[in-house]
Amino acid sequence: MRVLKVCLGFVLLVVHAAASLAAPLDRDALAPFIVPPMSLGERLNDEGVWQLLNSGGAEAGFVFETEPMAPLPGFSGAAINMLVVLDLDGRFLDVKLISHNEPIFVSGLGEAPFHKFFEQYRGHSISDNLVVGTPYGSGSDGSSLVYLDGVTKATASVRIAHESILAATLKVAREKMSGVATGPPAFPDMDYREDLSWADLVEQGLVAHRAVTNAEIDAEFAGTLWEFDDPEAQADPDGTYLDLWVVDIGPPAIAQAVLSPSTFAELQDFMAIATTDEPVLVIETARHGLVTDDFVRNTSPDLISAEQGGFPIALRDADIFIQLHPDLPDTLHYGSAMILRTDRRLGFDPTAEWSLNVAALREHGMFQPQIGSVTIGTTLATDPRFFMRPELVAPRPAWLDALLNRLTDLAILGAFLIGLIALLGLRLNRLAGHKHFTPIRLLVLAFVTGFIGWWGQGQLSIATPLAVIRTAFEGGSFAFLLYDPFSLLLWAVTIVGFVLWGRGLFCGWLCPFGALQEFTHHIGRFLRLPQIEPSAAWDNRLKLLKYVVLAALVILVFTAPARLDKAIEVEPFKTAITTFFIREWYYLAYAVGLLLLSMVLFKGFCRYVCPLGAVMAIGGLLRGRDWIARRAECGSPCQLCNVKCSYGAIKKTGEIQYSECFQCLDCVTIHDSAKQCVPLILASKNGRTLQKAVA
Repeated sequence: MRVLKVCLGFVLLVVHAAASLAAPLDRDALAPFIVPPMSLGERLNDEGVWQLLNSGGAEAGFVFETEPMAPLPGFSGAAINMLVVLDLDGRFLDVKLISHNEPIFVSGLGEAPFHKFFEQYRGHSISDNLVVGTPYGSGSDGSSLVYLDGVTKATASVRIAHESILAATLKVAREKMSGVATGPPAFPDMDYREDLSWADLVEQGLVAHRAVTNAEIDAEFAGTLWEFDDPEAQADPDGTYLDLWVVDIGPPAIAQAVLSPSTFAELQDFMAIATTDEPVLVIETARHGLVTDDFVRNTSPDLISAEQGGFPIALRDADIFIQLHPDLPDTLHYGSAMILRTDRRLGFDPTAEWSLNVAALREHGMFQPQIGSVTIGTTLATDPRFFMRPELVAPRPAWLDALLNRLTDLAILGAFLIGLIALLGLRLNRLAGHKHFTPIRLLVLAFVTGFIGWWGQGQLSIATPLAVIRTAFEGGSFAFLLYDPFSLLLWAVTIVGFVLWGRGLFCGWLCPFGALQEFTHHIGRFLRLPQIEPSAAWDNRLKLLKYVVLAALVILVFTAPARLDKAIEVEPFKTAITTFFIREWYYLAYAVGLLLLSMVLFKGFCRYVCPLGAVMAIGGLLRGRDWIARRAECGSPCQLCNVKCSYGAIKKTGEIQYSECFQCLDCVTIHDSAKQCVPLILASKNGRTLQKAVA
């Protein structure tokens, strides 16, 4: 006990030490993650957000880590840190894993599936409703949700990573990309009808107009190299240089008011194919024009650009032959017109104000002239009555998705646990005295190994208590526990078991690796292998070892969390249960070696090494009763239960040491058997009745 007190004292000292969160990586650490020709620009804030530069050195997006802004704890207690590369349109260019301590990936499945998962984000927008998993119920047809494939056996870790990415990305979008829509874009209501004339459109502000005189454009170039390079402007200062009209013709009611019937029909055919494009009609009636002589149809216009919220809008010629409505003013009919299109999925919202800009160019010099440019712009926002915005389908909370995905498994597990608790709580003595008790117990343990362990991946691990400790210390969220409802149900029942029986319910009946050890023990007995039975003194010393292991792991939580994933390998659970013994040879040798040891030393790992067993023993202090009945003769003079107890959980005094009791029920069987219990046998021979057994 002195060793235990020293270890626990050291742990308390460590717990009171300050634990600092990981600082954002510096330029040298982040730069290798950026794929050329892109490069890392300036740092934008203290939370690790950087500029993304294109090959020309212009800003092309943002680069940031998730941990500084969304440090959601993983199952190791440490956050999963990803690098997100986002373009100016709010689209994921890349998501890469930087660091993590998730046990299942570090030394279980390997990191390849984790890296593969992050590749799915490329090309998706932050306006997409991204969820991890598969459609539940009716499927994904018509759904606005975008499903990302998870990783088998690591769903909880993947969901935590996904939540971290979304939380960090939306934070960057709100702070740095206010012009990018973070919800589904508005789209024209094709069924909305309203009789409108050109005059109505102008009066209601559904048409943007900008007129610039020659004198005004001269003033823009005044004092520059190109000040006198437009003789026509100087000769007619009152003449019109630019007469620009802009109207969003996505809504049919507006398009019918400005286009001829044939052009309107062609536009509707175009929109039936390009369902995510928003068409914009641009008309220019003065001498500037809309394109240069080098313009190629169906490409981006060379003189026209657009922006919304400070971010560019990609425009492209729709290549539609245009005839205007006969009722439009004659000046419009004689102007230059083109229909441009932009993709609403990139964040463009036609109901919010946006700007269309036209570049006014001048040339200076005859041979290889120098080009000067000024920008002339106008703004437009189309009334929302012409549009529909799909109802934002809020993705189910990650914990609810996890729950729904495992409903069948949870139902089977729930039924099994209810039956087991009822059997042990109401019919325990009858179960222990059943003539086929051993086959019944082995059948239960086979179900635990096969269904709870290998199928359900419900092997509880020390990783969860350690993650809880770290989260509590750092003041984080415990939501990560909800991502694995199967294991959470087992934890809940185990905690209930603490109150009713101590550690025995889990360690004796619900631990898959413990069940494997019991099977190998029976094989060893069948093969008549000699059994190792440590002396009472050595047994007591070895039992302290698991507390030392637990203390060491707790210390690592606060001092070297990056090494915790390797230290947790003291548990062979991932090898034997999670990965079905498919791992590197040294992990395999360790797990198999412990099982072989159990053939000659009954559950040696559980009794002496298991740190989770130490947690269970501490949790067993919640036990509210001594549930194993004892008699006055137990311990003096009778020592049969003490001798028969394979766990060494019965003292010579006959007292049950519940912190070491695995609820095998052997002593209950002996206590109730008139053929095994020595006091009962002697009493029967002497023709007397013993006092009622006491707990």
